[in-house]
Amino acid sequence: MSNIGNSTNILWHECPIQNRDRQQLLQQKGCVIWLTGLSGSGKSTLACALSQSLHSKGKLTYILDGDNIRHGLNRDLSFRAEDRSENIRRIGEVAKLFADAGVICITSLISPYQKDRDACRALLPEGSFIEVFIDVPLHVCEARDPKGLYKLARAGKIKGFTGIDDPYEPPCGCEIVLQQKGSDSKSPKDMAEIVISYLEKSGHLKA
Repeated sequence: MSNIGNSTNILWHECPIQNRDRQQLLQQKGCVIWLTGLSGSGKSTLACALSQSLHSKGKLTYILDGDNIRHGLNRDLSFRAEDRSENIRRIGEVAKLFADAGVICITSLISPYQKDRDACRALLPEGSFIEVFIDVPLHVCEARDPKGLYKLARAGKIKGFTGIDDPYEPPCGCEIVLQQKGSDSKSPKDMAEIVISYLEKSGHLKA
């Protein structure tokens, strides 16, 4: 029996079907592809392109999009620093479950703080957390401003907005960096292929 956090007298229950059995069934290795970058950097677009490409190859994926999760599981959280950390913690735990189920889980989150991303990495076996930094300069993201949030933040109508009055901490030692600068910008499909190439080389697309 264990005490974990505020939960007392709990016991981990083992089942006969294990992670390796699920991976054998799906013919892939579950993992978490963690897309991080500023608002407007193209995380959600890449997540969808990546999911479509993997689906066409017969691979099972699921996207955990930051905005979508706040419609349900994390609807009780604000954008204060402590709530943003809790938002990432919860999503990290859910992503861990998907990976354990053998699914290639794609998260699309600003996830601005290094310590929070590192905590999610620590939840998974080595090699199963693939951090992808979509490196797009602030001025480019602000020019795109697909949701009109930068305009609101500049007008003082949104407080604590990442890149304006709240920091974004670029990843240290992530697995993949996708730079989008000037005329060298790649299409979402091209960026998806870079990630898929990494998955193929790391053995995640076979059991």
